[in-house]
Amino acid sequence: MKRKTLGITTALMSAAALAATGTFTANAADPAGTISTALGLAGGERLVPKDVVRDADGTNHLRFDRTLNGLKVFGGDVVVTQKSGQVTGVAKASGASLAGLDTSAPVAARSGATLVVFAFDHAPVLAWETVEHSVKHDQTPSELHTFTDARTGEKLLSYDDIHDAEGTGQSTFSGTVTLNTTQSGSTYQLKDPARGNQSVNNLANGSGTGTLFTDADNKWGNGTYTDPATAGVDAAYGAAKTWDYYKNVHGRNGIKNNGVGALSKVHYGNNYSNAFWNDSCFCMTYGDGANNQNPLTSLDVAAHEMSHGVTSATAGLVYSGESGGLNEATSDIFGTTTEFYASNSSDVGDYLIGEKINIRGDGKPLRYMDKPSKDGRSLDYWSSTAGSVDVHYSSGIANHFFYLLSEGSGQKTINGVAYDSPTYDNQPVTGIGRAKAEKIWYRALTTKFTSSTKYAAARTGTLAAAADLYGASSPEYAAVNRAWAAVNVK
Repeated sequence: MKRKTLGITTALMSAAALAATGTFTANAADPAGTISTALGLAGGERLVPKDVVRDADGTNHLRFDRTLNGLKVFGGDVVVTQKSGQVTGVAKASGASLAGLDTSAPVAARSGATLVVFAFDHAPVLAWETVEHSVKHDQTPSELHTFTDARTGEKLLSYDDIHDAEGTGQSTFSGTVTLNTTQSGSTYQLKDPARGNQSVNNLANGSGTGTLFTDADNKWGNGTYTDPATAGVDAAYGAAKTWDYYKNVHGRNGIKNNGVGALSKVHYGNNYSNAFWNDSCFCMTYGDGANNQNPLTSLDVAAHEMSHGVTSATAGLVYSGESGGLNEATSDIFGTTTEFYASNSSDVGDYLIGEKINIRGDGKPLRYMDKPSKDGRSLDYWSSTAGSVDVHYSSGIANHFFYLLSEGSGQKTINGVAYDSPTYDNQPVTGIGRAKAEKIWYRALTTKFTSSTKYAAARTGTLAAAADLYGASSPEYAAVNRAWAAVNVK
């Protein structure tokens, strides 16, 4: 669809109208100068609406991507908070001005590359963005984005945009479950009409799109890997519970908040011990694990992967450095909260990540939120080197924060699982409960975080979210502050 460039004839337009339009131009009529002044936009800049969050009191949080003279500004996203026709807050991924940046100077063209303005943790420069599609040695697809200074040839950033985890139907992990399906003639399809027609395809140990699961009697799977539909049951159940969690807890209508369901694909590759989310196809994919007999379709894995899609549709945390750790932690957090929400006796809620899939063959979880370092790699606390650690392990800092905020420090047993969470300063933390903690994290993700948010800014964002929800003088606000201090983020 061709976007329309709009002139703003009032200081601000409604969130509903903004969400339905194309781009906002900083050069358009703006009598009060409210937007241009608040954002400090340069001539030639355009704001492209991405997401809108509306509070009950009429406050709108308007998320924009940015362009300059038609070029995408990577790391240029902003969140504008509006109330009663006034800008009351602005969060920018980059505070650098784009004024004076020459986008017309000739640079050496690169085949297959796209010219962009690069402003992610860097003074704005022209850069070439290349996207290389390949398959890693373990069969995981790769969508490698590389940014190179268009004038000097310096490599500025490289990250992979495939987000992977390490790792009635009869399901593998969740027992007997009820599924919403679609009848087509005399057969049934594993397509959920109540949840945006999200569906499940069978890749039959191949790749690509696969084939939609169908069944004659609407009874799916046998609870074991011998029936290919069993993994389909788990995937459908995980997608349904993830949809319901976001809908009923956070008021979000699907991953992109547009009522459209995602595609799930099972039986990917051969002995593939992983699962991954891919924004470009708006789909998630599961391998069958060792000997094609151990599918990675547990509920927390499903919710983890689909939550990468939610992050992409909102804050867009870049999957590298500290922002990548926060991206990965967000998926662990919401994978965990979805598991608690589902309240399934076959897979009870816990603060363990991937505890059902036994990906390493030792019966241990992938990650532990109460003490992340128990996996031998993850970080319990922040340090200046956190940004150089693999995102699956730097995520431990935020995972630990969320556990402490929810449950507090020290020894305790929850749903039969024993936890013993330490603190950096050896001072205790009193939790506020998971129900409040998850709302604080979701609000921060959707209204405060940007693509370049690091741990210090995550602290600021969650404190602001706690103030929005419970007040700046509330016990909840104080608990957020205390929990961050307990993981050495101050």
